[in-house]
Amino acid sequence: MRAAPPDGALDHQVFRRHGLIAGVDEVGRGALAGPVTVAAVILDPERPIEGLDDSKRLSPRTRERLAETIRAHALCWAVVHRSPAEIDRLNILEATRSAMTEAVLALARTPGVVVSDAVALPGLSTPVLAETRADARYQCVAAASILAKVVRDRAMVSLALRHPGYGWESNKGYPSPAHLAALREFGASTQHRRSFAPVRVLA
Repeated sequence: MRAAPPDGALDHQVFRRHGLIAGVDEVGRGALAGPVTVAAVILDPERPIEGLDDSKRLSPRTRERLAETIRAHALCWAVVHRSPAEIDRLNILEATRSAMTEAVLALARTPGVVVSDAVALPGLSTPVLAETRADARYQCVAAASILAKVVRDRAMVSLALRHPGYGWESNKGYPSPAHLAALREFGASTQHRRSFAPVRVLA
């Protein structure tokens, strides 16, 4: 049975204890091409947003609508990318961690606590709750996952126009059969992550 969307109860508990909560999440860690994209969001407790959920459980149209509402109603938000070259240099976990830290620090308000989707952020002085499946349990992290997903999907559609043949407009850089076949046929582009095994093997 599919789990219910986050109802805000956990957000409310944490808010009562710590004050403003920054939810932070990434999109694109498992892709072979394109950036990893991170969003950090502080929702306004006085302006709840209906329908927030893990971005993977929402349709593209719903994500787009919610992303617009998040940008309009959140107290503040920030989006940060790490390029394929940075991912290759740092490794995907450290690239994600550094992007998450940068996104939180870029927020216009200072949170009392940060909730991340399972990634510890030792570079922050703010307390961090790194919890598995936080994007399906906290509304603030769900909002971050939606914003990151919408921004990264748009970026991959744009990159697909400059690097045709890999199908990024549909697979968004993930290792679909068509993407792997294109890698075998065309080799790696400048947007591929050469440190990832399928690219090393097939490029």
